[in-house]
This record gives sequence, C-alpha cells and structure tokens, in this order.
Amino acid sequence: MNVTIHPGKAVGTVAAPPSKSMAHRLLICAGLAKGVSKIKGVAFNEDILATIDCLQALGVKCCIEGDTVTVTGAAFTPSQTLCCRESGSTLRFFIPLALLCGKPVTFTGTQKLLSRPLEIYQQLCKEHGFLFHLKESTLQIEGSLSGGTFQIPGDVSSQFITGLLFALPLTKQDSYIHITTPLESKSYIDLTLQALRNFGVEARWENGSTLFVPGNQRYTPRDITVEGDYSGAAFYGAMNALGSNIQITGLETDSLQGDKVYETHLQGLCEGFAAIDLSDCPDLGPVLFAVAAAKHGALFTGTRRLKIKESDRAAAMAQELSAFGVSVQVEENSVTVTPTAFHKPDRVLQGHNDHRIVMALAVLLMLTGGEIQGAEAVRKSFPDFFEKLQMLGVSVTYQ
Repeated sequence: MNVTIHPGKAVGTVAAPPSKSMAHRLLICAGLAKGVSKIKGVAFNEDILATIDCLQALGVKCCIEGDTVTVTGAAFTPSQTLCCRESGSTLRFFIPLALLCGKPVTFTGTQKLLSRPLEIYQQLCKEHGFLFHLKESTLQIEGSLSGGTFQIPGDVSSQFITGLLFALPLTKQDSYIHITTPLESKSYIDLTLQALRNFGVEARWENGSTLFVPGNQRYTPRDITVEGDYSGAAFYGAMNALGSNIQITGLETDSLQGDKVYETHLQGLCEGFAAIDLSDCPDLGPVLFAVAAAKHGALFTGTRRLKIKESDRAAAMAQELSAFGVSVQVEENSVTVTPTAFHKPDRVLQGHNDHRIVMALAVLLMLTGGEIQGAEAVRKSFPDFFEKLQMLGVSVTYQ
C-alpha cells in the first residue's frame, strides 16, 4: 500500500494507543492463570494477534469482544504449531514457556523474524541438553525447563529475560537470573515484574544485575486494563514538536515505560543540537531521528541494537532521510543526524517493512508532503495510524 501525505498540521485530541508491550505481558500472565481474566483496552495489531494465536495453540481460550479479551487460562498442552507471524516479543516470550511442556513444540514465523538473534536460548538449550533446531522459517524445541541459575547477557534484548521471568515461577525450585553484561532496556524488565505482580507472582531484583524468582508459584486471574503506550504517543509528540497542536490522553504519569522520556528528548531536539542515549528506549530511534532531521540535528548513542529490529533501523532511516537532503552517519553504536539542506523528498520513500520507519517518515511528510511505499507495515503495532491522522485534519490518500 502506498500512502501520500499532504502538508498540514494535526489539531485535536487523541488517545494514546494501548501499550503493545503491556498487552503482551498481561495476556500471557492471564493465560498462565487457572481461571478467567479480562484484559481490557487491547489493540489488535499483528503482534498482539500473534500472542493470542500462540496462547490458543497452547490450550488457552481467548474470547474477543470489542477491545476486551476474556482469557480462560489452562495448563499448557501444545498440540499445534505456534505461529509468531513477525513478532519478536511473541517468539522470545513463548520459548521458555514451551520448554515447560517437556514435549516437542514448533514455532513458525517470517524468515526475517527467525533471523533475529536467538543465540541466548540456543545456548541455554545446549547447556541443558534440550532440542533447539532452527531453520529459515521454523524453530523446533523440546525440553523440561527447571529452576536454577541462569547467566544471561543484558545487551542483546531484554525479551530473553522476560521470557524466563514468565516461566521460572512455575518450576519447582527457586531461580536466579544473573545478567552478565551491562543491561539495556531495563524498563521493559520492570514492566514484566509489574505484570507478574498484577497476577500474584513474585520476582524481584536482588541487586543491579541479579533477579530472584521463587519457584512453586501460581498465577492468579484478574481483570485489568492495558495502559496507554508512550511509544505510540511519541509520534504525536513529534508532530507537536514540528508545529501541530495535539492533546494526547490516556497516558499514566507514573508509568514504568522507558519510552516515557520521549517528551524530554523532543524538547532537547527543539532547543538545538542534542546528545541522546537510546540504550533504554531504542524504539524511539526512528521518530527522534526524524525530528532531528527537521530541527537542529543530534548525536544518538546506544544505537547498536537498532540493527536487529524489524529492519536495520539506523541504516533504513539514513537511506530515507537522504531523500530530504539530510546527512546521517551510522557507526557501530552511534548515529549522527545533520540536516544540511532539508527539503521535500526527491523520490517515493520506502517503509522497509517496519512500522516505526513508516510512522516516523509520515511525521516528516506532514511538513513537506510526499509518498511512502509499503505503508501497510503500520499494522504491526498501530493499524489505525493513518485514520487517526485524518481525524486530526491531516490529508492522507491511499493507492
């Protein structure tokens, strides 16, 4: 799908989309609880649908009505393939849970998904004598995960740690997760700990690099509403930084989401050339690059992990921002954006099959006008993104 955005400002009030990160976590906790839970305020993007599909494949009943999922938890009994679509969170969260079953479990997904780093789980399976057989579009695992001590690097993805945090409370013995390298995206682990607490499960930081997880626990069903998403709200915030006037509702001021810092970073970008560390908020990378391109430029550090997202996000944004006359220098763990001669893009922009790239480019096109090819990528996290822009008075056409 190609989308053309015409120059203009967005004006009005809009609710932040529900947090995809919390929706994943709450749905999984509900699936692990024996009984009925209601998860309200769910946005049914492709990633969340993948998690619901996997829960159902493991014997959990999920009934969707409006924005609410009624989840009837059950002991996992894998009898089907688990299809993760293109959701890295779903795949990494469910692997340890599947290893509780002691039976063969096959995961499927796009080739891009299964090319993203899984070596941490591969090494864990090797150490415990579990099956881990990875092909281009399938992963087969088999094992009986027990508690104990786990050594996990903290600079690849916090999703590996979250996956273990879901599974280890259900094992018989206590566990420790020792994080062996500097931890990035700690806020996502804190979101997981919050979700576990909501469902009656204890896990806690022993110190800055060790998590303690008591064994022999049970998840307790409950009704809960998904909080608003700061990652999604950041795109509206970026529009405001570039001249729009949007009131954003539905965000919890005491949220643990790491992307809550978007407001501070946008302010810095508006004041002048900024220095921003993305180590704890990598998903903000594309939209902050876009605002830096339209404003005063910036030096971004902690960007190494952008390479292993839905696209190589730093390289993808460098390629697309060049069409605006913006210079972007990509190094191993830094990105420098220099808006040398910002202008209307001289070609059709590419979405790189990445929802955050598409939305970041859309923010810039509200200044200049232009076209994005592959705009359907927004379905992964924010399927009604362009409809919301139209509600705010932005002229959007499709072809």
